Amino acid sequence: MTNPKAQPPKRILTGITTTGTPHLGNYVGAIRPAIVASHDAQAESFFFLADYHALIKCDDPARIARSRLEIAATWLAAGLDPTRVYFYRQSDIPEIPELTWLLTCVTGKGLMNRAHAYKAATDINAANGEDVDAGINMGLYCYPILMGADILMFNATHVPVGRDQVQHIEMARDMAQRFNHLFGRGEELFVLPQVVIDEAVATLPGLDGRKMSKSYDNTIPLFEGGPKRLKETVGRIVTDSRAPGEPKDPQSNALATLYQAFASAEQCAEYEQALREGLGWGEAKQRLLAQLEHALAPMREQYEALIAKPSDIEDVLQVGAQRARSIATPFLARLRDAVGLRRMSAPMTVENSIATETKAAKPSIKQYREADGQFYFKLLDAEGRLLMISPGFAQPRDAGQMIGKLKSSPAAVTELAGRQLGEGCSDADVEAALLAMAVE
Repeated sequence: MTNPKAQPPKRILTGITTTGTPHLGNYVGAIRPAIVASHDAQAESFFFLADYHALIKCDDPARIARSRLEIAATWLAAGLDPTRVYFYRQSDIPEIPELTWLLTCVTGKGLMNRAHAYKAATDINAANGEDVDAGINMGLYCYPILMGADILMFNATHVPVGRDQVQHIEMARDMAQRFNHLFGRGEELFVLPQVVIDEAVATLPGLDGRKMSKSYDNTIPLFEGGPKRLKETVGRIVTDSRAPGEPKDPQSNALATLYQAFASAEQCAEYEQALREGLGWGEAKQRLLAQLEHALAPMREQYEALIAKPSDIEDVLQVGAQRARSIATPFLARLRDAVGLRRMSAPMTVENSIATETKAAKPSIKQYREADGQFYFKLLDAEGRLLMISPGFAQPRDAGQMIGKLKSSPAAVTELAGRQLGEGCSDADVEAALLAMAVE
């Protein structure tokens, strides 16, 4: 199970941070499509409660404990079959924080400096005239490494994420490539995960028409508060002042989009036509509420039964952790051996010692000026084979800046328009060479 070559064709991994109560947007955008994907007989699915990640955002222990229970119950009530998937808490897998440290030791600080969440926080501080790192803890700064460990611990091949998380998957690929280069000894210890963005998955609008998010305080609860809370919340969805009888544009408010997420195509067409024909907002909300209640009531009943018996949920998670650790424990043992944290009963041989101390030839970059007056650079592998020629730059410093960017973030090569690859070479070859150059 731990050898990438022996893995199934696909391993899907999804996590949800335990800092709040699930809402309709979480269900439609993440939980429901993940459960559908878990029925793929050709794939292994890993679903986890990201409770270590929660500590970055929340310092309220009671809130985190409650959220873990609510989110676990939500997944199970929504139809997740824990016998078909690996369903576990992140904090029940001690191999994950150990892998986080191993990855930390091969990840450049420059890569972390460019993480979107960190940059956003420093930009806010700078705009407010504060020290750029004010209020920023190392959890936020190293968040992408922990996420990389979540993914690489199980050699996930496919990771469904929103577009705002794509950078983290690219970083995980960088970490995997560098670790493989440093310690793989010709073996790919980590597979490179692929980003999965399902354009068909809906992004639900909240009460005010913006994306449904706890950050905007505009969410519609999934189960919390029961039918009464759902009715009250739907009643607060913002609409315009058009009276009953006046035609209404279904796209001008959140009602039709919310209805579409829980109804058939035929039902949606009827709903939208009724709005165009003057259906009043009050009646439109009643129809939406009825559609939501029809879909959610059976799951809510199951959710309430699960919440009432947290020990049953705990048992499910403990079994899931045991199954996940049956993969993680032996794999981490291989990784420990790879970096030299092996038993003294297996000492390093003379040949291995010499090989470790010998500096291998590395890829190189040559910068030069062509007859057209432009500045170029070419990337060569350790044997001198041409891997890539850059486009031309007006100034040598521009070429130098691009070289620096590629060294610190090899995946950025795909953004280099006009590049020419050497015969039989790919962007993956270029990334691997750039990673090799960054190794001291």
